[in-house]
Amino acid sequence: MSFGRIENYFESMRRVMEFRFVLPDDARMKGGNGMPENPHYQRDAKLVLLLNGYTHNNLEWLVHTDIFDLALMYNLALILPSGENGFYTNWEGGNDQFADYVGRELMDYAVKTFGLSDRREDHMVMGLSMGGFGALHTGLAYPKTFGHIAALSSALIVHEIAGGKPGFVNAGGDYPYYRRVFGDLDQVLTSPGNPEQLVLDIQEQGDPMPELYLACGSEDFLLEPNRQFRQFLQDRGVKHVYRENPGIHDYRFWNGHVESALRWMLDIPEGSEVPRMSRFPELDK
Repeated sequence: MSFGRIENYFESMRRVMEFRFVLPDDARMKGGNGMPENPHYQRDAKLVLLLNGYTHNNLEWLVHTDIFDLALMYNLALILPSGENGFYTNWEGGNDQFADYVGRELMDYAVKTFGLSDRREDHMVMGLSMGGFGALHTGLAYPKTFGHIAALSSALIVHEIAGGKPGFVNAGGDYPYYRRVFGDLDQVLTSPGNPEQLVLDIQEQGDPMPELYLACGSEDFLLEPNRQFRQFLQDRGVKHVYRENPGIHDYRFWNGHVESALRWMLDIPEGSEVPRMSRFPELDK
């Protein structure tokens, strides 16, 4: 596996941005030296865009989850930008166009730089908390780019902040912050900053709808907005998978869903055996 960090200028952000990457290019996974071939390496690598949560950066996934070993096992290329508390939306003004950065420019750069598949069915986006919101927003804003979305404990806060006025404040920020991130809060529910509106736009325009995997803990403080979004999808006839089981807003809950979400996105039937390939396969013999 290759792991690294790249700094490059991105026009959508009007500055140099850094992101991390993991590439499944370990020759041992393709057989040889007496090692069995991993069946997932008989196809092209899938590309997974991983989005971090509020107050964190792109190391979050690598430090707190098993995503590195899962990428090795399932032949996944990982692209990890930093969200900078930006909710992955396009902010007002010419800079800080996070949605365009992660959903278009960074994806194009990764595909060309690493020689990855440019097919929609090979592109997935997954996030947790603010990154869960970002996964929904990014995948639904770019439905021709992403075939699958996995959103864990998504920070679906648009209904909470809608109509907010100067002086509004909650645990995540204040009126000036939300005004910059989401635009006019009186119009946020019908704006591109609302994943529900993006679903309506896809249906109206006849674009392909990404497949959706949603999960939230039954003791999570974000449970109700996640249930509300699930109901919205049901009302609009949008195909999705929703998982709700005991848990709070933490990595114990998220780690219980990372591999399940990946297997779902890879269309691996539940209950089927998958070869467990370690990072040191020569020691497994």
